[in-house]
Amino acid sequence: MSRRSLVTLATLTLLTLGCLQQRAHATSMHTVDKASAQEIVDGMATKLSRGIANTATGWGEFPKQIYVTWNEDGPTRGILIGPLKGIGMTIARTLSGVGEVATFFIAWPGFFDPYIDPPFVWQKE
Repeated sequence: MSRRSLVTLATLTLLTLGCLQQRAHATSMHTVDKASAQEIVDGMATKLSRGIANTATGWGEFPKQIYVTWNEDGPTRGILIGPLKGIGMTIARTLSGVGEVATFFIAWPGFFDPYIDPPFVWQKE
């Protein structure tokens, strides 16, 4: 086999394994009672970092909502409604970030699940 074929095969294998692992993780029901200490610490770290990121980047919802509303509903609604949605989502995302930072050590909601969807401002809704 050529080197390029090996690299392609290795990449596809890793991507497939990553997808399978994520799917298995998403379908399993985690609780603090059944989780290992490492899973609990990972959940805490994820929730804390997500909270810090949302507190710091909550302002990004303002231009995002203008852009999304413009593309989905047209320029008039984007100009008139987008800023209002942006202000609301900026407040919601920033406060959810503050809440996650304040409660990162508590496995709530779910098993360290995000308070808001999508978990980060840069992710697609």
